[in-house]
Amino acid sequence: MRVAVFCSSAPNIPESSLDLAFNIGKAIGEQGWDLVWGGGKASMMGAVARGARASGVATIGVIPEPLINLEFEDKQASQMHVVTNMRTRKAKIEDLSDAFIVLPGGIGTLEEFFEIWVGRYLKFHNKPIAICDPTGVYDPMQVALDHLATQNFMKTGQSELVNWCRDISTAIDSIKKK
Repeated sequence: MRVAVFCSSAPNIPESSLDLAFNIGKAIGEQGWDLVWGGGKASMMGAVARGARASGVATIGVIPEPLINLEFEDKQASQMHVVTNMRTRKAKIEDLSDAFIVLPGGIGTLEEFFEIWVGRYLKFHNKPIAICDPTGVYDPMQVALDHLATQNFMKTGQSELVNWCRDISTAIDSIKKK
């Protein structure tokens, strides 16, 4: 199984977020699963890959050519797919992956999350999606999404397609093939 992780590449984020990324990568590896990620070695992106490699599994990166220097391509990746742009990156990550875990991140992480969620709802794929957010970074977003649902802007069944998790073990369990 291959698990994609969407997470931050931003500098100066809390050390606890870097630890979370490393530990989710390690947990993926402990399951014997390979990691698919954005191919960067900075910040949480680098930490998740280091965690997976610490468990001895393959790390498969997908990075757009214009971001190779910006996100600092991880030269330790088992495989690196260099693509032309962000749309191609997201499509390649989706194709390579059997499940998705979303960690705290900014607009890039959210873009990846929402696209993969919409794709699942529209039945373009049937791959599990988990958000692992032990510190509540996404709590305000959950409130906003709940508000959209109460206002009937979300369709029945959309919310149930994402597993909101407060710890790594729950996130890992939620994406296991049943």
